[in-house]
Amino acid sequence: MQNFTLHTHTIGFDGKSTVAQMITAARAAGFDTLGVSNHFIVYPEIKKSRMYPYAVRGGYSAIYSDSFDSVIEKFRIHYNELRQLQSESQANILCGMEVDFFPTRTWCDGFLRAIDKLRPDYTIGSVHFVYYDGNLCNMHDIAKAAPTVRDKMLNVYWDNIAAAATSGLFNIMAHIDLPKKVGIGRDDKWCDAEMRAVDAIADAGVAMEINTGLYKPEIYEPYPSARILRAAAAKNIPVLISDDAHVSNQIGRQFDTAQQFAHDCGINNFITLQNLLDFSRKTR
Repeated sequence: MQNFTLHTHTIGFDGKSTVAQMITAARAAGFDTLGVSNHFIVYPEIKKSRMYPYAVRGGYSAIYSDSFDSVIEKFRIHYNELRQLQSESQANILCGMEVDFFPTRTWCDGFLRAIDKLRPDYTIGSVHFVYYDGNLCNMHDIAKAAPTVRDKMLNVYWDNIAAAATSGLFNIMAHIDLPKKVGIGRDDKWCDAEMRAVDAIADAGVAMEINTGLYKPEIYEPYPSARILRAAAAKNIPVLISDDAHVSNQIGRQFDTAQQFAHDCGINNFITLQNLLDFSRKTR
């Protein structure tokens, strides 16, 4: 069983538990290492998006910004606190981030500047938004779109996953079939788009997470689906299990179920923490 967890979120971003509470839960789960990977989401027009007023009302505005400088400063303070807590608690804490990828030169330049200043231990690439027809849209916006428009937006989504994987900016790709969270993109016609993304991940040599945050009665499988995991197994893509914990009692959730699911799909290449960190250092 994997003895580390790297995809977690804490208070000050969109998590509900302190880092100290997450450390306690990680130790109770038998983990040697806790990685804290709060959201790094910067886009110039994020506050003009349709979802932003809902994010403010829901208490999630802290994770969205239109300024790299402000997020760099927020993470600088955050990482200093993590490193201080590591010293005080004698816990093995890693400084990570879950990053929303946007495929523009300006965004990539800004993120490279952030990496240079912050020097995270690892980076998780994700796509929660697509820019389509002049609008920044999240998964709920895509789900509400007319079917033909929705399909075009989903194609943009999968292209962005592939671009994120090949960008050289990330060590891990997160919940790559995220649209199924809102009940879209699961039918067979998306197999080719999924395989484009899987091929990109394999070619880049980055790891793919098996994210247990979607074990719910109506779906009851992790991200990604069995068909994606079977393709990942055929490409020998390294995988790790993630809990995507936003509260301490989610640490390690469904890891045993996800591991069996992975084995059933033919996954044998479970990445070690040392190999992942070595890859991270090599790409920095």
